[in-house]
Amino acid sequence: MNTLPIPDITFGTINLPAHYLGLGVLAVFLALVFVALGSVLRLRRLRQELHHEATRRQEMADARLAELLKAQLDMQGRLSAMADVFGRRQAELNSAINQRLDGMTHRLGATISEQTKSTHENLRSLQERLAVIDAAQHNIQNLAKDVVGLQAILSNKQTRGAFGQSRMETIIADGLPIGAYSFQPTLSNGSRPDCTIRMPNDTPPLVIDAKFPLEAWNAMRDEADPERKKIVAGQFRRDMEVHIRDIAEKYLVRGETQEMAFLFVPSESIFAEIHENFEAIVQKAHRQRVVIVSPSLLMLSIQVIQAVLKDQRMREQAHLIQGEVARLMEDLGRLDDRARKLQGHFMAAQKDVEQILTSSDKLTRRGAKIEAMEFDSSNSGAKPATEPDRSVESRTGMLKLRVVDED
Repeated sequence: MNTLPIPDITFGTINLPAHYLGLGVLAVFLALVFVALGSVLRLRRLRQELHHEATRRQEMADARLAELLKAQLDMQGRLSAMADVFGRRQAELNSAINQRLDGMTHRLGATISEQTKSTHENLRSLQERLAVIDAAQHNIQNLAKDVVGLQAILSNKQTRGAFGQSRMETIIADGLPIGAYSFQPTLSNGSRPDCTIRMPNDTPPLVIDAKFPLEAWNAMRDEADPERKKIVAGQFRRDMEVHIRDIAEKYLVRGETQEMAFLFVPSESIFAEIHENFEAIVQKAHRQRVVIVSPSLLMLSIQVIQAVLKDQRMREQAHLIQGEVARLMEDLGRLDDRARKLQGHFMAAQKDVEQILTSSDKLTRRGAKIEAMEFDSSNSGAKPATEPDRSVESRTGMLKLRVVDED
């Protein structure tokens, strides 16, 4: 069988043999086969990936479904647990309400019983207080008896004097130092006043009498009939005059005691009543140099005497104080001398500083004069510079000024 020859292929000026065409077609076919194989491989790989992705998504869906089932089971468990909890809580609430009702009932019963008990206790306490009041009333009756006994004691001159003496001694002992007073001393005329107080500057002591005619006073105070009260008041006035005269005659000894004595009244009310209704007795006592004093006035007088005694002790120590003041003045004089010397040193130093400042001013002025001096430059036509550079050098003990001019 004869085959026809395959003509050559001409592309412009290029002639290709016919077998080249077969080779090209074969190459194209092979290329298409390779492309098809690559596409099949890619398609297979894509299918595998899609299968893996679908498998993964299915697994995820299964996992989510399992989670949803688990969550549903948990929710069912929780709902059942909540139902149980609510049931228990309701039962507990019912039990608590019942317990509280029982407790309130018990408390109400206990409160009623306590109130009943408290009422009985209050009644018993009231009975005890009534018993205490009865005892206090009994004590008041005993106190009234004691007051009557005190009145009986005060009606006696000796016991009354002891009562006034005790109050006076307490006031004086509280206000004066030991040694500044004396109780029941004996004077040169044999009389014994209740108290004497040492006065400053070696002056005679002050006499204080603590006896007071209280019988007439009590009789005058207890009398209700005005006419009878006038008679009793006259008796009290005479008793006071007699007692004041006795004090003036017995206790006012010239050169041994003060020219004035105190009559101590142991009650502020009696003292005020005497000065209000018996002014004549007070004036007569003053004329006889006897001063009627109450506890407060005696305390004030004691304070004044204490101040006078303190002033006396200070005057006794005046020479010591004067010696200390003299030594203090000597120290002050030495301090003044040293201060003046120090002031002289400061003045000398100040003078030296002023001299140094004067020299500095002179040097400053001389430097200013030197700075203001003008020198001709080596170039006759040159003008002095606006900003010259000047420096001072010391060579072989001479001062040389070098001026550098700038164009």
